[in-house]
Amino acid sequence: MKDVISRRLQPILAVFFGALTTLAFTPYQIWPIAILSPLALLLLIEKKTPKQAALLGYGWGLGQFGVGISWVYVSIDTFGGMPKIAGLLLMLLLVAYLALYNGLFAWALNRFFSTTHWSRFLFAVPALWLISDWLRGWVMTGFPWLWLGYSQIDGPLASFAPLAGVELLTLLLMICAGSCAYAWQNKTWRYLLLPIGIFIIGFALRSVQWVIPQPERATSVAIIQGNVQQSLKWHPNQRWPTIMKYTDLSRENWDADIIIWPEAAIPAFEVEIGSFLSNLDSAAQMNQSAVITGILNHDQQGHYFNSILALGETEHTEYRYDVTQRYHKHHLLPFGEFVPFEEWLRPLAPLFNLPMSSFSRGDYIQPNIIAKGFAFAPALCYEIIFNEQLRVNVTEQTDFLLTLSNDAWFGHSIGPLQHMEIARMRALELGKPLIRSTNNGVTAITDHYGRITHQIPQFETAVLRAEIIPTRGQTPYHRLGSWPLYLWVIVSLAIGMITIRRS
Repeated sequence: MKDVISRRLQPILAVFFGALTTLAFTPYQIWPIAILSPLALLLLIEKKTPKQAALLGYGWGLGQFGVGISWVYVSIDTFGGMPKIAGLLLMLLLVAYLALYNGLFAWALNRFFSTTHWSRFLFAVPALWLISDWLRGWVMTGFPWLWLGYSQIDGPLASFAPLAGVELLTLLLMICAGSCAYAWQNKTWRYLLLPIGIFIIGFALRSVQWVIPQPERATSVAIIQGNVQQSLKWHPNQRWPTIMKYTDLSRENWDADIIIWPEAAIPAFEVEIGSFLSNLDSAAQMNQSAVITGILNHDQQGHYFNSILALGETEHTEYRYDVTQRYHKHHLLPFGEFVPFEEWLRPLAPLFNLPMSSFSRGDYIQPNIIAKGFAFAPALCYEIIFNEQLRVNVTEQTDFLLTLSNDAWFGHSIGPLQHMEIARMRALELGKPLIRSTNNGVTAITDHYGRITHQIPQFETAVLRAEIIPTRGQTPYHRLGSWPLYLWVIVSLAIGMITIRRS
């Protein structure tokens, strides 16, 4: 009877420990849970058949994403135009899909590395976990949210990020979890020395200076947070009140070198407001300032783009309407900016006909935005979660990372806070200060360590004023990307298979 109760309790425990991972991320930031939660999963699937392990891994994923990205439901319920039961069903489908990757991890581990051997825990576990994360971040355009490594942005392992990015942090967390699981299973406590050594190295790396700040090139910025209600943003009679709100706030801050508006701050297509943009460009030049703003565009072929435009003191002498000279968002948000299988899905519900849900992609690599002589590597909203895309767009001349966003879709949920946490990791990985301009928060600036140095409250109309210092140099991650980890995964899987077969 006890065994029956235990077997029935294990799926519940898997869901519980998966849900617990949310506490490892902001705003809770209890980072040890990023080790304890996968450790519990490894203990649960030990000596299970591949099918049983897959079901437990799937349950763990249901808990992780059911709680961790519950904020997605806010946008579905508020702006989707669907009955609550239909919105809830759609949210459940998304969670059920994302949990598949955790189930795949557990199945592959117990299918190919079933022996309780040190190589299973130290090599196979972290390698297969990375593979499942990479797949989740790539299949169907990818959703690399809640990678365990993000929990370490304020943790003791953060200093590893400049070496190989957030994936390395995830890898190290899984090595720690695997070491603890093996030590617990076999009562071989010497394996706990491995996570202890990792943390010691992490503390030692804090003293390493990968890039060089340039205080002599400091510049002043003013970031405008308009706090425009999402329900009113695209209403025709709100177009000019919104535009003038940003214009008036900018007029009060012409003494800043660079003024930054958020994603799609101008609720109109660029071609429709050429005269206004020309006047804004002239005003910025007259005040020896530059303005960077999100705006919408379309070309003569009927392609629509979510874009970034720079005005005033830029590399161009005066404003000219030229769609080819804009930054266009490459990584589009599924359903928000494009609809997969749209010929079947669009007729089903108003959710699939949200405003501006038929955008086209910009190029994967695009030139930096130049404003007041500084180079900005841009990422529009959702793009900031794709570290490799941002990495290849950062050049030796890049001074700052720039992300424009509009998280008003997600209300007072934890979604915008998690989004800011991810953005902070990009600054740490690449050794560049980051500027984040949003409609209603989180609007903030970080230094090249990913530490927030300036921030204004959410859900208020406000202007963030700050002096920011660019950096020069490259982190190892900027130079090499994820290739060292790809090689590590191949070698570790080979070691795991060889040692387990011999044993």
